[in-house]
Parts: sequence; C-alpha cells; structure tokens
Amino acid sequence: MTDKTPLQWAVDILAPWTKSTNEPEPNRLDVNIDAADLPAAVKAFVLDTKWGYLAAITGLDLGVEAGELEALYHFCSGPSVVTLRIRMPRTDPSVPSLFSIIPSVTFYERELMEMFGVTVVGSPNTDRLFLPDDWPAGIYPLRKDFDPSQIKNPKA
Repeated sequence: MTDKTPLQWAVDILAPWTKSTNEPEPNRLDVNIDAADLPAAVKAFVLDTKWGYLAAITGLDLGVEAGELEALYHFCSGPSVVTLRIRMPRTDPSVPSLFSIIPSVTFYERELMEMFGVTVVGSPNTDRLFLPDDWPAGIYPLRKDFDPSQIKNPKA
C-alpha cells in the first residue's frame, strides 16, 4: 500500500465500477455499483489487491413505494469498512454469486435469497438456511411488507 489511507486506496481500486460513493462516518465508505460489475469489483478488491476480507452480506428493503432492494457487501481492513451497494428492483432482484472468488460466501448468499428473495445467480447451494422447508414461496421475512399473518401456523 502507498501513503494513502485504506479508504482512499479502496476508492482507487473500485473506480472502474463505481457509480457513486458516500462516506457516512469515519472509516466507512459506501460504493454503489451495478450487479453485473460485482464479480469483477470483488475480484480486484479481494484477490488482486488483497484490500481486506468479506465480513458479511446483508440486504435492505427500500420499501414498496421505492420498488427496490439493496444487497450490501461489507468488506473490512483493520478499522476501515467498505460496503458495496447493489440496487435491484423488488419484482425480480438478482445478483451474481461470488462463490468462484470467495468460496465461503454461500452462507451469506443463502441468507440473502431466503430472507429477501434475491436470486443469487450461479450459487452452488440454494438450500434453506433458517426457514422451515414448508415455508411458503414468495414470502420473505425481512422485507418491509412481510405480514406474519401470511404464514399459517399448523399448531394454532
């Protein structure tokens, strides 16, 4: 690394895929990219430059009115956190799998699929992680419009 801070270095590495950036607080950088650019950006970030490691993948429902979801890929290097943010339509959200770059990513990808209904294209494991096998299709518990009454409780 040069005399740049880890976040300045991250900005340089991710520049080819960056749509916009935001620094919500010290040692934090949010980078908005397109889903199609995710594998190339992560490969450059993690494998080619060894900036840091993937700490988590989370989802965010921007609401029915907004009509979008976000997939958030959190990378850490010391105290610095870079979040790659991918916006998707709520109606057919999808992102490419990062399995070929980070094999341990399947746990996070399965959670994103199960809890938010995001299709992870190319994921080698789409088995349920938290929800029971008889959970109704098309009902995602971490979306803002989730209604628990949609779930029939056979023990009630």
